[in-house]
Amino acid sequence: MPSRDVLVVLFDDVQSLDVTGPMEVFAGAGLCMPGAYEVRTATLDGGPVRTSSGLRITPDLALADAAPPDTLLVPGGPGTREPDPRLVDWLRTQAPRARRKVSVCSGAFLLAAAGLLDGHRATTHWALCDALADRFPDVHVDAEPIFIRDGDLATSAGVTSGIDLALALVEEDLGREVALTVARHLVVFLRRPGNQTQFSAQLAAQTAERPPLREVQHWITEHPAADLSVDALAARCGLSPRHFARAFRDEVGMTPGRYVDRVRLEAARRLLEDTTDGIERVSRRCGYGTPEAMRRAFVRALGTGPAEYRRRFRPHQQTA
Repeated sequence: MPSRDVLVVLFDDVQSLDVTGPMEVFAGAGLCMPGAYEVRTATLDGGPVRTSSGLRITPDLALADAAPPDTLLVPGGPGTREPDPRLVDWLRTQAPRARRKVSVCSGAFLLAAAGLLDGHRATTHWALCDALADRFPDVHVDAEPIFIRDGDLATSAGVTSGIDLALALVEEDLGREVALTVARHLVVFLRRPGNQTQFSAQLAAQTAERPPLREVQHWITEHPAADLSVDALAARCGLSPRHFARAFRDEVGMTPGRYVDRVRLEAARRLLEDTTDGIERVSRRCGYGTPEAMRRAFVRALGTGPAEYRRRFRPHQQTA
């Protein structure tokens, strides 16, 4: 099997985990299947860089000396805010020669500045999606998924999602068993579906200003199996259902029903990952009532059912 070259672009103030996370995945795959990948790092002048955490990295070579790789990986970090124009020019002229162009977190800004994302779907860290869309209106920015594949382009969300994307690439190249072995070694989930949301329910929502609404948010999180209808939640706040629904939407940024859906899905995911409870018991504990209702919620939000979700995270566990 021919070796696949992976070239990681480095620059000052790069996020170190954006670099090392995917590199560990490809290196781990190389241990499972020797010679599968040759991973190299490169800077504009071949000199060392300092990451945003202060870690110094010495590259393997200068970008000018790099042959077109199979996979070009562009990490993110504060250094993407005002990138060296020479780096953008190099990406514009040389990146199209790579079979796959991959970015992690704000590395998407570098690909976009080089014109490589025009007309394509892309994502980045949830906090930067609006800025990416504003700065590059020809890019179709989607803030939800943890990574997006669009032809020969792949972009991922913040930091650790670069590991998810790298695992997906390894699975594509070498098969599921190799990717699963790497994931087990790194103690990560194989693999969070690319369309899995970046946000937990609490991160995706705002915290209500009024104490009664804040308290009901916490109560929903702690009691996903309870009656969480608008009428029941409104009664807990001492408000009419209509007033409660309007106030909740205004302060939290989403309807009560959508918030409840996200909380229940997140609770079910945690139980599937961390317990041996059967699917039916998980569905009851999280307020779905029936396994079929939970399955529909999982497929709608994650593109996969609860049993498959658990199998990806805990491949040897039997589900009921």
